[in-house]
Amino acid sequence: MRSGVTATGDLILMRLGAEIALKSRRTRAHFIEQLRSNIADALAASDMDGRIESPWGRIFVRADRSAVPVLARVFGISSMSLVTREIDADLEAIVDAGREVFAADVRGRRFAVRARRTGEHDFTSRDIEVRLGAALVPGAAGVDLGHPEFTAFVEVRDDRAYLFSGRVDGAAGLPLGVEGSAVTLLSGGFDSAVAAWQVMRRGVAMDYVFCNLGGDAYERAVLGVAKVLSDSWSYGTHPRLHVVDFTEPVRAMRASVRQSYWQVVLKRMMYRTASAIGAGTGAAGIVTGEAIGQVSSQTLSNLQAIQPAAELPVHRPLIGFDKSEIIDRARAIGTAALSEQVREYCAIAPGRPVTAATVERVDREETALDPAVLENAIAGRRVIDLRALSPTDLVAPYLFTTAIPEAAIIFDCRSEAQYQAWHVPGAQHRDEWDLLREIPSLDPDRHYILYCAWGVQTAYLAEKMQRAGLEAHSFRGGARAIRQLFSR
Repeated sequence: MRSGVTATGDLILMRLGAEIALKSRRTRAHFIEQLRSNIADALAASDMDGRIESPWGRIFVRADRSAVPVLARVFGISSMSLVTREIDADLEAIVDAGREVFAADVRGRRFAVRARRTGEHDFTSRDIEVRLGAALVPGAAGVDLGHPEFTAFVEVRDDRAYLFSGRVDGAAGLPLGVEGSAVTLLSGGFDSAVAAWQVMRRGVAMDYVFCNLGGDAYERAVLGVAKVLSDSWSYGTHPRLHVVDFTEPVRAMRASVRQSYWQVVLKRMMYRTASAIGAGTGAAGIVTGEAIGQVSSQTLSNLQAIQPAAELPVHRPLIGFDKSEIIDRARAIGTAALSEQVREYCAIAPGRPVTAATVERVDREETALDPAVLENAIAGRRVIDLRALSPTDLVAPYLFTTAIPEAAIIFDCRSEAQYQAWHVPGAQHRDEWDLLREIPSLDPDRHYILYCAWGVQTAYLAEKMQRAGLEAHSFRGGARAIRQLFSR
């Protein structure tokens, strides 16, 4: 069984995740076929050619060795090795090739030989280890089967033998897509991204639901996190980000619900949103990053009060994790650097939020809420194909504006002379370099509008400010356009 367009390149031996090997023959065949498809997608997404072969129990990929880090992110592969030499399954040929391949590696070092064999042969794995070990002893510091400094590996499969040293760990788990699909409530922080990854590792394809509480800068930050999960870990699937503007639902909640219950009711609205979207996508569950006691809405009592709002099963893979464990995992999967820039938008309740809510009390708090407000927000959502996004798509749509929100701080980033000649009433003059240094001290609760001569320099500044978690935009068209706005 082969796929790809080339037979050239290095040979990569890939070992199946342990759980795949335990499945029935029919299920295992299905999982391997899905895994082959996901590997092919990983190679194609990285602009690499490759040929895939899958004899029972192993997968071989012939591709450039630079494919190894990419393939390590395909769920269902426990480990892989770059094959140094491929030869006929003949004992004398194995010993001769092993002596040639490994002689330099064992020189002056204590070593071991590990052999594995599948098929019918006139020699055993033990024969390989003894004969090749003896051939490598001259020049080595000796044999050490317990704690070798170097290990020579030989794997024989039917009529071929493969020699290699070392292993690269894979993502393990189950091939993505074999366990159906779910939706993750994605906030952009450490927790929800790691929760999505944990469930994807169990073979569940993922879409993401983002309830936007903070405007364009927040959306762009969350989109960056979703893009990492999509491009680095979602081979074989095409995840989507459903962006739901929560401005009106939050406004309605603030008007009709007591402050102490805002957090709990907000989470209920998010559960309802994920349920509605998940039902439309065929999802079998909702994934969240909730961990017991991490914030006020995640006490056991509050989780119990929130649960009835979900019409799909809710999966909380991080329920018993400490925050440090979650952050460590985020670093490993590549989302930590982005997540640490995302502000906390969900903590909207001032004072002392309720920590021991009951279903009955929350139901009473919600009686004045008009369900049509949330339904309209869900219906008006935008759906983003994450794999189709280019780097420009991640930046440009979020940098520019043609409106100035009330109470926004306006920075004029032109020269001092241009500022003195004319500027937007109330605008503050900022030199570009001074503003860059000032970013860490700016108020994260304010909205910033920047303009320069043409809007190009301030687009760069707005991007830097957004990366720091600030809501900042460059006025499209620069000084000329913003002057026209104020002359109307």
